[in-house]
Amino acid sequence: MDETCLFCKIIAGEISSDKVYEDETVVAFRDINPQASTHVLVVPRKHIPRIVDATEDDSALLGEVAYRAAQIARKEGVGDSFRMVVNNGADAGQSVFHVHFHILGGRRMGWPPG
Repeated sequence: MDETCLFCKIIAGEISSDKVYEDETVVAFRDINPQASTHVLVVPRKHIPRIVDATEDDSALLGEVAYRAAQIARKEGVGDSFRMVVNNGADAGQSVFHVHFHILGGRRMGWPPG
């Protein structure tokens, strides 16, 4: 845990969130600034600042996060059409430096994203 990380504080229960899923490796909660009618963040409990900071030892964990994200999308009713996004770095839009997968659904998505 990183004591300065917002998501670590949410995972630890120090900051409240609207959790939609939780197990021993993953926590998922609604984004406080949703960009679609369904916007859920899926976060590993392990603090990894950016996806490029993950090691080979983290590969199974990241696969678990992606798998859980797909299950959560189904549970949220957007399993047939959703976008799953991982931002890496500030220029890509990452504002909290704890790896997290965005599940966005419930509206038509444009391409390219911007």
